[in-house]
Amino acid sequence: MTDNRTFDQAKAAWQQEYARQISPEDRRINRSGIQIDPLYTPKGDDTAAYMDTLGFPGQEPRTRGIYASMHRGRAWSQRQLIGLATPREYNERMREIVSAGATALSMIPCNSVYRGYDIDEVDPLLLGTCGTTINTVDDMSVCLDGISQEDMSVSLNDPLPFTLLALSLANAKRRNVPLSAISGTSNQSDYISHFVANHMFLRLSLEGSRRVLTDHIIYANRHLPKWNPVSIVGQHMQQAGATPAQAMGLTLSTAIQFADDCRAKGLDPDEYLPKFTFFFDISISFFEEIAKFRAGRRIWSRIAKERLGAKDPRSQRFKFHAQTSGVDLTRQHPLNNIARVATQAISGIFGGLQSMHSDAYDEVLSTPTKEAAKIAVATQNILREEAHLCDVIDPLGGSYYVETLTDEMEHKILETMDRVAEAGGMFAAVRDGLVQRMIGESAMEFQSRVDSGEQKIVGVNAFIDDEEPTRIAALERPDPMLIDAQLKRFKAYKENRSASEVTGALDAISRAAGDDTENIFEKVVAAAEAGATHGEICARVRKDLGFGQPLIAA
Repeated sequence: MTDNRTFDQAKAAWQQEYARQISPEDRRINRSGIQIDPLYTPKGDDTAAYMDTLGFPGQEPRTRGIYASMHRGRAWSQRQLIGLATPREYNERMREIVSAGATALSMIPCNSVYRGYDIDEVDPLLLGTCGTTINTVDDMSVCLDGISQEDMSVSLNDPLPFTLLALSLANAKRRNVPLSAISGTSNQSDYISHFVANHMFLRLSLEGSRRVLTDHIIYANRHLPKWNPVSIVGQHMQQAGATPAQAMGLTLSTAIQFADDCRAKGLDPDEYLPKFTFFFDISISFFEEIAKFRAGRRIWSRIAKERLGAKDPRSQRFKFHAQTSGVDLTRQHPLNNIARVATQAISGIFGGLQSMHSDAYDEVLSTPTKEAAKIAVATQNILREEAHLCDVIDPLGGSYYVETLTDEMEHKILETMDRVAEAGGMFAAVRDGLVQRMIGESAMEFQSRVDSGEQKIVGVNAFIDDEEPTRIAALERPDPMLIDAQLKRFKAYKENRSASEVTGALDAISRAAGDDTENIFEKVVAAAEAGATHGEICARVRKDLGFGQPLIAA
């Protein structure tokens, strides 16, 4: 429930906070000469219901946003995913994307990295095709060449045991950058979503994953004040077939599970909840997605305060990154995907996201080509600068349709959460296959609608163009000479380090794995500093805590 302030009191408090964030000279006027206010609220006496379900931005129940000024004060971060060939090629592409307007980075490693292996452990033909080969601190140094680790937030698509972050921190130590200055997110820290819907990321057993994530959170709280160690991922589940309401419900249930695990370690909720972040898919279902985000924000604010016992308002903030949905993109007539991505991006913006990756139109074919990636960044720039989507906070707030849909989405989300709670929580629900069955049933239901033509997809089962479609060239495989040179650098790296220091650091990981009083991630960071490679660290932790196996739904 919201606090007991009246509408006028809450409005005055919002205006005061807004004024601290926005200059009084900030005025927006549209082409017709009409002044655009930052926020619109009900006129007249109908304010009681408004306060219960909507309130003001930055205040309970936070339906309208987690900050007083939202995008009018600070636009969302344009956090484009970048993954390409070798570290040098990544660095070149990253510089181009930053110059095109990206304000934060999201580093995508090669699939070999995701699976926990070094480049000399897999077929060279597979290297660098879906991301960047990052195995050593030298690799990370090249990736971040010319980038200030103090100033640029970097989201690392880095499943546990979080070797990319360890390599990044080792690089920061080389540069004499204090750990307190490093900002970003462990973007693939949600091992539960991996066991449900992304088996490529399975490196450790379910129980072992639980241990490592909790230690990672503890380490970040102690040493990395600007780092978000937890990103609870609804994207994987929605892309696997969950409905938007299910994806939100399962994500919030996962957040509760992680919070309970932190509390079991003696952490205070106001210590770890402000660093909880969320990551969602934005499907083409425009209004449904907006309602999903508004309802999820309201539910999380209530959970943080009432169930988890948070007292700090920052703990109730539902901070989320979103990515336009890759599963909505079509191989048929891929240029149509530009319109799909723009629609999805608008939905995410109106839903109140904090950062966004907009897919390239050719992302359904391969890692984006350079031109397609630039169009994806330009799409966000156009929406912000030309369409003026930042002018008004929660511009659809008060719409009869949107508010009714938000309420109904909240009901559906809570239904999913209740099923998980009845199963003993998210950890148990995933271990026993309940979540996998729920998602599988929803995926089959949606596909049957597509197959029957009830759900129309332009260019696939509706409005099919008989003319030859525009041929789009996918990104070519990396030049074999580049991969060969990278393999030679990797071999030289291992030959020139201290083998005894590496062995000692890896042994320290093993000792920590057998001692609950030790922090495993702290030893992972020390191993990276000692020269251990990504694959060596993953292999050691996997040996100590067990290999991850897919959980089959009965």
